[in-house]
Amino acid sequence: MNVRGEEVMRVKKILSVCLATVMAVSFVACGSKGGSKDDSLVIYTNSGSNGRDAWLKEQAKEAGFSVEVVQIQGGDLGNRIVSEKNNVQADLVFGLNNVEYEKLKAEDTLEKWEPEWAKEVDLSLGDKDGYYYPIVIQPLVNIMSADLQNPPKDYTDLVNEEWKDKYTILNFGGGTGKTILASLLVRYEDPNGELGVSEEGWNFVKNWIQNGHMESEGEDYVGAVVDGSRPICEMWGSGVLQNEAERDYKFQVMSPEVGVPYVTEQVAILKGSDKTEKAIEFANWFGSSKVQEAWMNEFGTIPCQEDALNNAPENVKAFLKSVHQQEIDWAFVAEHLDQWVEKVELEFIQ
Repeated sequence: MNVRGEEVMRVKKILSVCLATVMAVSFVACGSKGGSKDDSLVIYTNSGSNGRDAWLKEQAKEAGFSVEVVQIQGGDLGNRIVSEKNNVQADLVFGLNNVEYEKLKAEDTLEKWEPEWAKEVDLSLGDKDGYYYPIVIQPLVNIMSADLQNPPKDYTDLVNEEWKDKYTILNFGGGTGKTILASLLVRYEDPNGELGVSEEGWNFVKNWIQNGHMESEGEDYVGAVVDGSRPICEMWGSGVLQNEAERDYKFQVMSPEVGVPYVTEQVAILKGSDKTEKAIEFANWFGSSKVQEAWMNEFGTIPCQEDALNNAPENVKAFLKSVHQQEIDWAFVAEHLDQWVEKVELEFIQ
């Protein structure tokens, strides 16, 4: 064999060794999910900020779980899960509300299951079909100045002239504003109406928006309630309690006869995970009374677990007794909410 031939053979040998190495590395990479990280769970959440992710990782480790907590904003999290539908990257998700879970359910991204603690929570807050289950509740309310005389009893009172510019509506880019809007429109459900809502319903919402004050960026709308300059504003449950504590103030809370919307953070198992059993085992632990009580004490949440709630501070118990849940068809809301918000922003906000 001549020198050139020997050189060609040497190059081919080197290439074959490199190819074998690449294939071996690729095999290991593809099989890594079943290797040392086989028991490690990837958890998606929009409730991992302010130290929650680190706390959860540490507590889970003590309980025998290895977890990676990926914090993603609520508006993006659902879209992320749907985009990964055919190449699932996470094993379970918690923190989203009913509307987002209904969208995920419709996209066939969730696994049907049942936690060990199912009978310890109010299942009416979750999914009747068994795809997601409640862990934390957030009643959405209107808080009012302590000295406000003859306060309105319902949103329907706010359209009266006496309340003009006396209440703040939170913008519809946030979850609280959107959900309260939805809770009003579902009262006027009409299959023959525009976007499933009667003409009466749309007229009411238009008057409600135009008789009130839309939140402005950076304003202290809670301070306006305290000093009485604008004595009513929308607020989520833990925000009520937090502001009362920080401002040393006790609000009146509007409690309509029809009830108030409860935003409920849920936990679900993602379909397509190869660690479904492990994910369910983790969800059984995380949603348990003991862990939810610790979660409440650490981060001020309101647990759905009855036993954990029984050990809640008195102000939490009193707040929950002052309101009750509005019955809402979340599937109907999920189907129309984006269009409702678009119509309201384009046609009603001046």
